[in-house]
Amino acid sequence: MKQGLVLDIGGTKIAAARVNHKGELSQRQQIATPRGDAERLQRTLEQLIEPHRQHVDFVGVASTGIVSNGYLTALNPANLGGLAHFPLQACIEGIANVPCVLLNDGQAAAWAEYQTLSIAVNNMMFVTVSTGVGGGIVLNNKLHTGNQGLAGHIGHTLADPHGPMCGCGRRGCVESVASGTAIGAATAAWAEPVTAVEVFRMAKNGQRQAEQIIDDSAAAIAQMVADMTMALDLEMVVIGGSVGLAEGYLDRVRLAQKTLPAIYRAPLQAAHYRQDSGLSGAALWATATL
Repeated sequence: MKQGLVLDIGGTKIAAARVNHKGELSQRQQIATPRGDAERLQRTLEQLIEPHRQHVDFVGVASTGIVSNGYLTALNPANLGGLAHFPLQACIEGIANVPCVLLNDGQAAAWAEYQTLSIAVNNMMFVTVSTGVGGGIVLNNKLHTGNQGLAGHIGHTLADPHGPMCGCGRRGCVESVASGTAIGAATAAWAEPVTAVEVFRMAKNGQRQAEQIIDDSAAAIAQMVADMTMALDLEMVVIGGSVGLAEGYLDRVRLAQKTLPAIYRAPLQAAHYRQDSGLSGAALWATATL
């Protein structure tokens, strides 16, 4: 493996790091994901890539959204600052002048986390609960990327047919109930609406309304895991993302699982790479692909 640069493009932040021949990350940095248009995203990518372009042989990218044929699109465009169709591969290769490998961030994280499991499993799923809800699936020891880049978009499975309208255009998606965005939106009727971060702080201090919002999110994730377990015969589910890794959240999902029959309760564990699962997965996938 040569020297590379890896990027993790999320709805809230873009992280970047150098990766060496051992797969070790260094010089990590992150900046806020720009909102608005393709030109702003390109300028941000230039800012991140330019200092490294003379020192790397490839760029590996894990990105939120649908990654297909070099383009980045989204089921929920709001998670990408309104971007609907962006030539991500051509943009990065034009800036860096080296090959670029793209993968959905949930898929990349799934591949990285799969390598770290302490037990041998054939089928596992990674779930990221963050700005949105996404994931990646390993079936029969192979990463499932799908034909159109849709595989792993588990946040757009159904949580509540009478629930909030999701940014994808469907009502009641898991993302519309469980994501960080949804947690903040659930306070809209409060006298002083707050962010998801503040909801977690209030819940930690015993504020019951805040606890209920987080419990609703955790229950939606538990039900989604149950559905996917029955569909794919999952042996392990790894939870990541800023919400998924927040203090106490995984315990709430496990508690919600206890209301379900045992066969629906796939084992859960927190992401080994924490917030860097996407970066590590992008590095691993780029090495295997190039």
